[in-house]
Amino acid sequence: MSEHVTVPKAELHCHIEGAAPPSLVLRKAEQYGVDVSPIIDARRRYVWTDFTSFLQAYDLASSVFRTPADYAELSETYFRMLAAEGAIYGEVFISPDHARAAGLSYASYVEGLATGIERAKEATGIEGRMIAIGVRHFGAAAVERVAREVIAAPHRLVTGFGLAGDERDGHPANFAKAFRMAGDAGLGLTAHAGEFGGPESIVAALDFLRVKRLGHGVRAIEDKALVERLVRDRIVLECCPGSNTALGVYSVLRFHPVNLLRKAGVRVTLNSDDPPFFHTTLGKEYSSVAKTFGWSEADQIAVTRTAIESAFCDAATKQRLIVRLESATA
Repeated sequence: MSEHVTVPKAELHCHIEGAAPPSLVLRKAEQYGVDVSPIIDARRRYVWTDFTSFLQAYDLASSVFRTPADYAELSETYFRMLAAEGAIYGEVFISPDHARAAGLSYASYVEGLATGIERAKEATGIEGRMIAIGVRHFGAAAVERVAREVIAAPHRLVTGFGLAGDERDGHPANFAKAFRMAGDAGLGLTAHAGEFGGPESIVAALDFLRVKRLGHGVRAIEDKALVERLVRDRIVLECCPGSNTALGVYSVLRFHPVNLLRKAGVRVTLNSDDPPFFHTTLGKEYSSVAKTFGWSEADQIAVTRTAIESAFCDAATKQRLIVRLESATA
C-alpha cells in the first residue's frame, strides 16, 4: 500500500455500490442468504466478461446492502480505504434507484451513507461528499424523480447531481429538465459522457445539461474543436483510465488519452470508478498513470489540486483542503 501514499489525492468519480470490496459483499450475502457465487470467484475477485455482465454483477453485489447500517458500513469501509492511500477528499455517486430496489427511502439511504462517511472522517480526517445520480436507461421521468427526491430532502453531504447508466440510451436533451431543477437548487452538476459514446455525446451533455464536469469525457480527443472548447470553458474531466482499459474502451493504458488531453490544457482528474470490479484503487490510478506517462510528483499534485478546485463542496472546505495539500507537499 505504501507506494501509493506519497502524493495527497482526491477523487471525484466513484460509484459507492461499485466500491464494495468482495469480502464485504460475501459477508452481507451470508447474512441475507444471497448467492453471489456467480460473481465472486474462489480468490475473492469479481467475475464478469463484458459491459452487460459487469452491470449484472454490479446489481447483484449491490443487492446485499439493505439497511442504513449496511450502507454506513459500505461508505466507512471505502472512505477508510481511500484515506489509507493518501486521499484527503472523496466524492461518491449514490444511486437512489438502488436504494429503492432494496426497499429503502431516499432519506434513510443517505443517512446511512452519511453516518459511514462521518465515521471515516473522525478516524482519518478524510472529507467526503455525495452526488445523487439518475440512471439514463430508466428514462427521463425516473431521472426527474431522483432530482425531486434530492431537492425535497436536502442533506449537507449531498452536494451534486449526475447522470449515469447506459450512455447509448437516451439523448441528453431528455434530461435537461432534471438538470435545470438540480442546478436551480444549488447542486453541482456532472454527467457521464464520452466513454462508450463518442465526442457527440460530450457536446450534447455540455449543450443540454450545462455541466462543468464530465464523467470520463476522454473521447473528446477525437474532435480537435471539442478539446479546444473544453480548455476554453474550463470543463473538468473525471478520467478513469483503469476502468476504461478494463472495459475495453482502450486496449492498454499507454493508448489512453489522459496524457494528451492534459498536454492540450484540459483540466483532468484521476478516479477509480468501480475500483474492485476493475482491480484498481485510487492509489493505483495515480501510480500507474504517473509511471506510464512520466508524470512527476508535481504533476500528480496539480491533478489533485484540479480535483479540489472543481469539487462539489463549499468554499471553506476547499480552502482547508488546499491548505492540507500545500502543507503535505511543502
